[in-house]
Amino acid sequence: MNILNVVRSLGHGLWVSALLILAVIAGVAIGETAISVPVIFQVLANKLWAAGYAVDPIDEGIVWNYRLTRAIVAAACGAGLAMSGVVLQSLLRNALADPYLLGISAGASTGAVLVAIIGLGAGAISLSMGAFAGAIAAFALVALLARSSRASGSQAATGQIILAGIAGSQLFNALTSFLITKSASAEQARGIMFWLLGNLSGVRWTSVALSVPVVLLGLVVCLWHRRSLDAFTFGADSAASLGIPVRRVQTLLIATAALVTAVMVSMVGSIGFVGLVIPHAVRMVAGVRHARLLPLSALSGALFLIAADVLSRVLIKGQVLPIGVITALVGAPVFALILMRGNRAR
Repeated sequence: MNILNVVRSLGHGLWVSALLILAVIAGVAIGETAISVPVIFQVLANKLWAAGYAVDPIDEGIVWNYRLTRAIVAAACGAGLAMSGVVLQSLLRNALADPYLLGISAGASTGAVLVAIIGLGAGAISLSMGAFAGAIAAFALVALLARSSRASGSQAATGQIILAGIAGSQLFNALTSFLITKSASAEQARGIMFWLLGNLSGVRWTSVALSVPVVLLGLVVCLWHRRSLDAFTFGADSAASLGIPVRRVQTLLIATAALVTAVMVSMVGSIGFVGLVIPHAVRMVAGVRHARLLPLSALSGALFLIAADVLSRVLIKGQVLPIGVITALVGAPVFALILMRGNRAR
């Protein structure tokens, strides 16, 4: 029986890997300048194994330095946000919970503005580092607010986390608006607003080297606690009755979701609806068992964001739209359909 499970897991892993590779290739090939699949493989062979294929330098630059990094980071970001959405919806038992509920996106926005406009760090801190520091600061504030409340009972504690997240988001959003209004030039304000709507244009191989390990580590941690997440579906009290250390598991998994989201936001800005819509859509197909729900949500999030990135580059000729605009335009109607279908099922 164990051997059959191992074989089945390997088969699923190969299927998922093949699907992701095909999606990344499609993300590299499709664009305003079409790149053929043989050229993509020739560029990869040249870069990875010095194969020596004669490839146009422009095509090589587009594939290696622009589209491939965008596709990989988009996949990592989509997987991370979807996975974080699954975890937060399960732990908080709130269907509207998503990775930005904890104020992480708002804090990252403030950190980015402090670096780009105020000049915090005197040039020694990059925009991504500033955004990451702001995201962590926002999460720390939300955690402090939730911890300092005297709520009793698991449901009340969950409500306090949500309320603290809303309060933190409003505070950091207000700070961001104040800094932009007071200190930003028109060009700086435009650049910051474009970044806040989600922007993959600035990602490079350093972003790939950071995003992929973080998402894989987060997925491993969440899968390790998949049975605990199953128990939390029935509430923290039920999980405690099954012998699960509720406070420790909650702290670890919420911190994992916050860290993954903070890293993604620091690189690409705010990309909404991925962590909200994808878990709901996958739940309708795969059920609520987290052994399947987590990896399928991560895969679906990766595929969705790669497709959104392609759309952002080809929808308007000669112009790249913020990817957050695409996810909102697609995600909002899909989420409305999911809600309507859920109401009819009841």
